[in-house]
Amino acid sequence: MEPGFSLLLLSGMLLCGLLLHTVSQHGPHVDKPNKKPNFIVILADDIGWGDLDFNQPDRKANNTPYLNLMAEQGLRLTDFHSPASTCSPSRAAILTGRYGLRNGVTHNFAVGSVAGLPLSEVTLPQLLQKAGYYTAMIGKWHLGHNGPYSPTNRGFDYYFGIPYSNDMGCTDIPGYNLPQCPPCDSSGPQVIRLKRGVHGECYSKVGLPLIENSSIVEQPLDLWTLTEQYKSAATRIIRNARERGQPYLLYIALAHMHVPLAPPLPPDTSATASRPDDGKVYAASLREMDDLVGVVKSTSDDTDKDNTLIWFTGDNGPWEQKCQYAGSVGPFKGKWQTSRGGGSAKRTTWEGGHRVPTVAYWPGRISANTTSSALLSGMDIFPTLLSLAGVTPPSDRRYDGIDATNIFLHGERSGHEVLFHPNSGAAGTFGDLETVRTGKHKAFYITGGAEPCGGATGRQQLHNPPLIFDLERDQTEETPLEVQTPEYQAVQEKIARWREELLWDIATDKSVSTADYTTDKSAAPCCDPRHAVCRCHPLG
Repeated sequence: MEPGFSLLLLSGMLLCGLLLHTVSQHGPHVDKPNKKPNFIVILADDIGWGDLDFNQPDRKANNTPYLNLMAEQGLRLTDFHSPASTCSPSRAAILTGRYGLRNGVTHNFAVGSVAGLPLSEVTLPQLLQKAGYYTAMIGKWHLGHNGPYSPTNRGFDYYFGIPYSNDMGCTDIPGYNLPQCPPCDSSGPQVIRLKRGVHGECYSKVGLPLIENSSIVEQPLDLWTLTEQYKSAATRIIRNARERGQPYLLYIALAHMHVPLAPPLPPDTSATASRPDDGKVYAASLREMDDLVGVVKSTSDDTDKDNTLIWFTGDNGPWEQKCQYAGSVGPFKGKWQTSRGGGSAKRTTWEGGHRVPTVAYWPGRISANTTSSALLSGMDIFPTLLSLAGVTPPSDRRYDGIDATNIFLHGERSGHEVLFHPNSGAAGTFGDLETVRTGKHKAFYITGGAEPCGGATGRQQLHNPPLIFDLERDQTEETPLEVQTPEYQAVQEKIARWREELLWDIATDKSVSTADYTTDKSAAPCCDPRHAVCRCHPLG
């Protein structure tokens, strides 16, 4: 053998070895489809882990048949968490892949908010839009509605929905709520007020607007026709994208469970008939939301079934303050907290506040009727969809989500090694990373309860050393580990190190944003200030 040929062969062998090492360092190869996949992300507002039938099959409620079918045909994620336990910060983290302490959004924006998600943040739809995707959103935005903060200025080609929650403005026929929201005042000149109602949960003077792109098309909107309008918009978006042959992102944010909307009565119903009684309203709202999901799934299946990922999840847990109009946390009851006062769902870092029902469906790509207990977060939507689309996020900022592609497509079991849960109003400072999860263990440095049904909030408590629960043995978070045990000591040392490292990382992160929470009455969306409640058209 010639010396030159031997040297060439050796160099080739070394190069192959280097390439193999590089591939092994980046995990198993992920098969890419020939064309870019479509994405449908459905985010349900204030939904409980136990609301969906597939998480509590023994109840046989049959409230979510279409989501049950999607779970049977796809992947059910049992340890999936919202990035925060309230609306705006959860949505901001989903669209940026970053904790609120990085993206600047740590609590909710208001009707009169001047700003929204900081403009320095790069969103998922912006990146997909640049990669040739058609991007559309339907439903609740709640990340700023003025000028550059509106959805069509943050990466969406099309928007149709409500700028914030559906109890943050009056309607002529209000939805179910506690306290009951009064109807709009239809007489007299318009006076915009941002003062809340009796118990602080209803805006009574500014009409709830329905917005298409940047225009108010209805104010106050009719909550009872909203689901049908959303269905029409979703089917149109999916079919039009198919006709154009363009990949798309459709983000649907449903507020059905925030203020439950039971289906309206049929036109031929007698005048003496009544809407569902209080005990059935929430279930009826679940069925209506599920029916919308079914229409979206059916339309997607009929157009581009094998090339569309549908990802359903929630923005946070149930709003217990709403009593019979609140969802179910399932087994995640936060008993340590509830035994000391206060609720343990929405706004808290107890499991009921952030563990949400989640299912992923992609025929031919995600194995049917599978379940994963990988520890995942809504922040993972950002890197996962970008990875599947072949898009690299900007390298000038740090991200907290992980790419779950191998969990979805290849059954890999490992998710986050450590996941932090930020305070969302129950205790401490908004956005503070007060609770830490690793494996089966969860540590609380601060505890506090939200307002439950008819009760008082639980007082804030600091814990040094932290409370640590074993979620495998204690799903209800009732009895923390004894501090003296070797198990506690090992976990506490590891968690303390991770917490310090992340706090230092955020403190030195030059890409950290700060949200402007300034409010001004002129910032409230108004179709026509000459008419009561900013009506688009006067009552006639």
